[in-house]
Amino acid sequence: MARYLGPKSKIARRFGEPIFGADKVLSRRNFPPGQHGNNRRRKQSEYAVMLAEKQKAKYTYGVLERQFRNMFEKAAKASGITGEVLLQNLESRLDNVVFRLGIAPTRAAARQLVGHKHITVDGQVVNIPSYAVKPGQIVGVREKSKSLEVIEAALAGFNHSKYPWIEWDENSKSGKFLHKPERADIPENIKEQLIVELYSKN
Repeated sequence: MARYLGPKSKIARRFGEPIFGADKVLSRRNFPPGQHGNNRRRKQSEYAVMLAEKQKAKYTYGVLERQFRNMFEKAAKASGITGEVLLQNLESRLDNVVFRLGIAPTRAAARQLVGHKHITVDGQVVNIPSYAVKPGQIVGVREKSKSLEVIEAALAGFNHSKYPWIEWDENSKSGKFLHKPERADIPENIKEQLIVELYSKN
């Protein structure tokens, strides 16, 4: 699947948040990119604010427009609050679960580990980043990949208790996806209701 390959610091500065992880540029230049980025900007329209929120969610989870819209339509048909269901489905993506487990330092790195067949689900190798992990399934590191430096470095000192919907087993280097997370437990600064309102206008 295609993915965003452009300058990540530029995107982080647009939203004023380190949405791709720690960003040194953002700490030095905490204002939008461009010639007039440091000037007072005119007030954004309601539509622009909603669009920006959708863009932030897409960049955060590494999902392109068509796939994001499909996920929204699926969430809209499901029972529950549409915006919350959308975020829960994004959190259930295999690449995101690998990231939450601390196996990779960023979602992009998690996506790469999945694509290179280093990750298993219930003991079977799965190389599809968008694979939807179901409650009860166990996501782990392939046996011959457990000594990879990037994985060991990411796991060193990682606090797994931050994410109560996942149960980590240090011995097997695997985690059980207990249930989809409650909205209050998802740490991302995303106003999902604005995304719902945006799509309702289209």
